[in-house]
Amino acid sequence: MTLPLNRVTFITLAVADLARARAYYEALGWEVESATSDVAFYAMDGQKLSLFSLDGLARETGRPVSELGNGAMTLAQNQSSRDEVDAAFAQAVAAGATPVRSPFATDWGGYSSYVADPDGHLWEFAWNPFSPLDENGRIA
Repeated sequence: MTLPLNRVTFITLAVADLARARAYYEALGWEVESATSDVAFYAMDGQKLSLFSLDGLARETGRPVSELGNGAMTLAQNQSSRDEVDAAFAQAVAAGATPVRSPFATDWGGYSSYVADPDGHLWEFAWNPFSPLDENGRIA
């Protein structure tokens, strides 16, 4: 069997302090599935989010921490309405995220906001009228 390449099964975020990162994500309602001293795994509807300590990821990849760097990217979580964007933004900030951009009307017709988690990973909470969500929160 040949699996398609256009898929993501794990999203791994390198974190400076695993306990702090876990506390943040768990305050948002993420439930840890399993964990070790270097990594924690969270189930995401057929995918996994993992939080990996910087030192552990360096050992795993064979690259020094100084070469791991920070890639410019965002993780997005679409919401069903503008009110849900406001609520998700507020919940993330209350859990310890740094507000990057408060909810705003986009120039493309949506509504968006950005926060940084405790390690600086950017998360977008958005309502996109061109990508409606089904009852499970998946793009319909």
